[in-house]
Amino acid sequence: MHRAEDPHFFNLLVGSYRRLIGEDPLFLSADGPLSARWLYTDAPNPVLAHNTNSNPRFIYANKAAQKLFGYDWDEIIGLPSRHSAATPAQDERQRLLNAVARDGFATGYSGIRIAKSGRRFWIEDGVLWQLRAQDGSLFGVAATFANWRDA
Repeated sequence: MHRAEDPHFFNLLVGSYRRLIGEDPLFLSADGPLSARWLYTDAPNPVLAHNTNSNPRFIYANKAAQKLFGYDWDEIIGLPSRHSAATPAQDERQRLLNAVARDGFATGYSGIRIAKSGRRFWIEDGVLWQLRAQDGSLFGVAATFANWRDA
């Protein structure tokens, strides 16, 4: 099954968030049938995830994220996630990822990100969390944010 609509991956995203942060993810607050398909196609908030490689690569990006970053699924999956931040923002991005590695999650982050076209935009009210199975296995890091605007 394609990860975009894989119910197991959806459960990993939602379950990890709930276990680490102790509440429902903000992307579940919208009206809709809460399923992998809904999250991928209809959720209003961008949701992305990357793997655990030393140079992490995207393993998930819903349609809202694809539209904002200007990539389709085949372009963004496998792309190094560092490409989502402009060069001057790389240090800030790494500090954030270090905090997530230490604490399991980070909330309330903001920063400049970059689309495929080079357009820069602010993301605000972001949440990053580790993708951890119930047994503790780490699969990557996910991110979502509620607000964005052109920089």
